[in-house]
Amino acid sequence: MTVRELPPVRDLTEQQQRGWRCVWCRYPLTVGADIDLVEQRSQAVNGAAYSWFPRACRDTTACAGREAGMG
Repeated sequence: MTVRELPPVRDLTEQQQRGWRCVWCRYPLTVGADIDLVEQRSQAVNGAAYSWFPRACRDTTACAGREAGMG
């Protein structure tokens, strides 16, 4: 798998932040069809720090195709 920089958490939906959808293509994820990108910490400009839990599609080819189709 190619290592990619995670998108800014502010640009992600709640579902992407919670690991329910892929951080790149927004596809719904299921256990075993995903890659856990480990817990991340972030802090809002005027707020407290919080955790978010990005995951991505295991099938990177399909993910890239879906991501390309979003534009």
